[in-house]
Amino acid sequence: MARVTYYGTGRRKNAIARVRLVPGEGNITINKRNIEEYFNYETLRRDVRLPLELTETLSQFDVLATVNGGGYTGQAGALRHGIARALLKADDELRPALKKAGYLTRDSRMKERKKYGLKGARRAPQFSKR
Repeated sequence: MARVTYYGTGRRKNAIARVRLVPGEGNITINKRNIEEYFNYETLRRDVRLPLELTETLSQFDVLATVNGGGYTGQAGALRHGIARALLKADDELRPALKKAGYLTRDSRMKERKKYGLKGARRAPQFSKR
């Protein structure tokens, strides 16, 4: 008998997370590593668990995720987004709670590109009066 699996893809900045939710005890595995090993900061771990805690499904699913690109914060945000999308496929009735908390919305803020004639995205070269 095949196990029921729910998929979700999350994105934040340059990070992309492919998330699988499998019925289990609440273990979170990211890139074949435990969440405690992968994220050093408790705030990032909490950020990843937020959709599961909100919907009270933390002990019902195991999370298996593959994340690449971006930094730690972007990856945590991508995981949160992916878990929320996978939970939605598991149970449509969770949509209002996830939507209200803002976990289904893709954070569109990206790094602004550098423009020619400037030193950065907006930083202009130093002005010299003489």
